[in-house]
Amino acid sequence: MSQNETLHLAQDFLGRMGSGAEPTEIAKLFSETLEWEIAGDTGVLPWIGHKSGRAAITDFVRDSRAMIERISFEVHDILAGDNRAVILGSLASKFKRNDKVVTTDFAIVLTVANGEIVRFQMLEDSFAVSKMARG
Repeated sequence: MSQNETLHLAQDFLGRMGSGAEPTEIAKLFSETLEWEIAGDTGVLPWIGHKSGRAAITDFVRDSRAMIERISFEVHDILAGDNRAVILGSLASKFKRNDKVVTTDFAIVLTVANGEIVRFQMLEDSFAVSKMARG
């Protein structure tokens, strides 16, 4: 893929997430053999850890919408190459279960091939996220 196609795919992903698109519509951007990774305490939130398959993104969208309320999601920059896009930003979310708010910077690394996202990796302050989710 070209750098522009990779950038467009990252922007399309963010647009669908931000618009409240159905999980299956968001998942169409991802490979059926998606590799998913969000490092952190795997016993706290269902989307943390290593997962495989397109269901990882549909589960993430469904579960995160059920468990957290987005307060803010700011994209500071999107860096794109031929097969990878990095989305840099910050977010604040409130856990519906305990009304605790977590604020963290993040980097989302999307690896692309054949016009779809084949790997999703999110880097954030997983300690703070786990602490607030448990609280």
